[in-house]
Amino acid sequence: MTNSSEVPAPTLQVIPLGGMGEIGKNIFAYRYGDEIMIVDGGLAFPKAHQMGIDLIIPRIDYLIENQSLIKGWILTHGHEDHIGALPYLFPRLPRVPVYGAGLTLGLVREKLSEFGIKDGDVDLREIHMGDKVQIGQHFGVEFIRMTHSIPDNAGYILTTPAGRVVHTGDFKLDEHPSDGQLSDLERIEQAGKDGVLLLISDSTNAERPGRTLSEQEIAENLEQVIANSRGRVFLTTFASNVHRIQNVINIAKRQGRRVVMEGRSMVKYAQVAQDLGYMEFPEPLLTSEEVGELQDQQILFVCTGSQGQPMAVLGRLAFGTHAKIALRRGDTVVLSSNPIPGNEDAVNLIVNRLYEIGVDVIYPPSYRIHASGHASQEELATVLNLARPKFFLPWHGEPRHQINHAKLAQTLPRPPKRTLIAKNGDIVTLGPDEFRVSGTVPAGAVYVDGLGVGDVGDDVILDRVNLSQEGMVILTAALHPTPHVEVVTRGFSHPNRELDNQIRRVALEAVENGMREKRRLEDVRDDMYGAVRRFVRKATGRNPVLIPMIVD
Repeated sequence: MTNSSEVPAPTLQVIPLGGMGEIGKNIFAYRYGDEIMIVDGGLAFPKAHQMGIDLIIPRIDYLIENQSLIKGWILTHGHEDHIGALPYLFPRLPRVPVYGAGLTLGLVREKLSEFGIKDGDVDLREIHMGDKVQIGQHFGVEFIRMTHSIPDNAGYILTTPAGRVVHTGDFKLDEHPSDGQLSDLERIEQAGKDGVLLLISDSTNAERPGRTLSEQEIAENLEQVIANSRGRVFLTTFASNVHRIQNVINIAKRQGRRVVMEGRSMVKYAQVAQDLGYMEFPEPLLTSEEVGELQDQQILFVCTGSQGQPMAVLGRLAFGTHAKIALRRGDTVVLSSNPIPGNEDAVNLIVNRLYEIGVDVIYPPSYRIHASGHASQEELATVLNLARPKFFLPWHGEPRHQINHAKLAQTLPRPPKRTLIAKNGDIVTLGPDEFRVSGTVPAGAVYVDGLGVGDVGDDVILDRVNLSQEGMVILTAALHPTPHVEVVTRGFSHPNRELDNQIRRVALEAVENGMREKRRLEDVRDDMYGAVRRFVRKATGRNPVLIPMIVD
């Protein structure tokens, strides 16, 4: 029989609002009692079917409803999928301390300034790896260095009354990182000895055996490619991959090439990194106008467009729309990146166009010139073995990545007692002997479309898909002085006067019948819609978007 005087074991709520079961728009909330701590605030990029959408940010209804409980915010690193949504989130939530490393906060400040958000509007506080901060009464956070594809990347150890949580953040265990800063595995091992209740770990590469390539090997391979190139070199990679861009700049110096940096995001990241001491230029960068006196083998362009974006520099070069530069035979284009899932077709289009121009195209997997920033199975197992968690929450990946990470954990000598595969919006309740999904909160995607944030939903996206696939027919019926119907089609078929005439006759017949029967105008409009819908389906097998209008 339970003693009524027993105090319930303390529990911590772990609430992923983005980044769980997907790659992108990462944001976590931890809640203990009447306090909430937030981690990251990232965005995602639209898939091919999300037409017209610029960005996707996480839904934060739960945080808005509980904003009086928010005590602090921590940022793990400066990638867009972890900080890109902050300009949209900060104005909607209270001003609380936001902790992050130097480069991370530098990139955040740059991003906020673009939105007109001043330093005084946010409380950004710089930390160094190994620092400990207290957020509210219940959250003790220790930042630990983890190697990734950007400097100042952090995991953290979270100490709460319910127990200790280790969160890896994005990571790989690069044994030869460009900056010489290794992951702090000793601290994870010590936490494991002290007792880790929950491990939250990056699942992105959980399907890949072995170890992820070191950035050192990528640099060596890139140098060989650049050394063997006879003309101009155009290299594209992620603008945030500061280490690789620094390596490319150093390679250019050794190979007698001057560097031109093209693309807004590339220049922005490089400028912030240089200002904060994370990047050095052995020679001043040139502009495209300043290379006229140089021979082709003395020039190296570092440019945007690694994901096939049509308006990025590489896309404009591939299609001949760049205002100042044109590709030509003898040039070499190096794609030091892999397509993000969903961008494969866009990248393939660019690559094929480059081949048609006649340039040499160097890209993975034919060349080992890109390494992921995420750990493969051997590295994931190392972290699991060191942390020795009681419970395990695979994170940062699609369901297949999470599930494969969970399976990997069960093959280890000391597997976690329990693993959960969570989804965005799940309330994961954690205690000394408790690890379960106890409820849900609202979660999902908010679409940024031009200047609109959240005013476009899935119904609008579906309409756009239908318009792109089936086209549109606009029917305008005027009732006076005599009934007549105008038909306008867009994306429906090639100009076909006879089909338009048939649609017009069907619509007019429906209108005239309705008027004879003295039906309401909205009923006449619906009759016209139904009659034309049936006719078009039967005559063409298509289902265009129909827009009927009645002008009295």
